[in-house]
Amino acid sequence: MSTGGIIALVVVLVLVLAAVAWVASRQTRRNRLRRRFGPEYEHRVAETGDRMVAERELMALEQRHSRFELRPLSDAERVRYAEQWTVVQEQFVDRPGEATAAAEELVNAVMRDRGYPDGDFEQRARDLSVEHGPSVGHYREARGIRLNHESGGVSTEDLRRALKHYRAIFMSLTGIRDDPRVTGEGPMGPNVAHTGPDPHATRADMDAPAGRDGTRMPTDRPIADQPRHTGRERHA
Repeated sequence: MSTGGIIALVVVLVLVLAAVAWVASRQTRRNRLRRRFGPEYEHRVAETGDRMVAERELMALEQRHSRFELRPLSDAERVRYAEQWTVVQEQFVDRPGEATAAAEELVNAVMRDRGYPDGDFEQRARDLSVEHGPSVGHYREARGIRLNHESGGVSTEDLRRALKHYRAIFMSLTGIRDDPRVTGEGPMGPNVAHTGPDPHATRADMDAPAGRDGTRMPTDRPIADQPRHTGRERHA
C-alpha cells in the first residue's frame, strides 16, 4: 500500500473512532440526565420538540442549580412543617379548595426555607427538577388541577388528587418519610393523605380513591394564620 493510501486509512480510522466516542459520550450524557431528571426529562423533550435542545436546557438547569445555597431542614423544622401539613389536611374536610391552595403555599414556603429562589411556577418546577425530578411531575399535576378549580371548578375528588400530588412533592422536599401527620398513618393522619409510603408513586397509585374519616384537629385556623418561621437561620 502506498504512503498516501496508508495516510487515508489512518484518517478514516481516526474519524470512525471519533464518531464512536461522540456517540458513546452523548448516550452516556443522555442516560445520566434521564436518571437525574426522571419523568421531567421526557417532559422537556415534549416541550421543546427536540431532544438535543432539551438536554442542553437540562444541563443549563444543573449549572443554575449548582449556584443555589441549599440546605436541609432541621429536625425542628420538619416537625413544624408536619404539623402545618396536618392543618392543611384537616382543612380539606370542609374547605377543599382553600386547603389545596394552602398546600401549594406550604410547598413554596419549604422551597424558600431550603434556599430555592423565588420565581414563577414554571421556573420553580424546573429548579426542583434537578434534585426532585421523579416528584416534580406531582407538583405540575397539582397545579393544573388547582388552576382548573379557580377557572371553572372541579370535583372534590379532583381536589383530593391535587392534595395527594402536593403531598408527594412536600415529602420529597422536606425529607419526611414516616411521620404519621404527613403519611396518613396513625390517629392523627386523615385518610385523605394516605396514598402510600413513597412520594415517587406512579400516577395510577396517586389516582387511587381514598376515603375520609372526618377526624378534626384542635384548630380550624387556616394555614395562613399558623405561626410562620423565617427559615433564614442556618444550621451546621
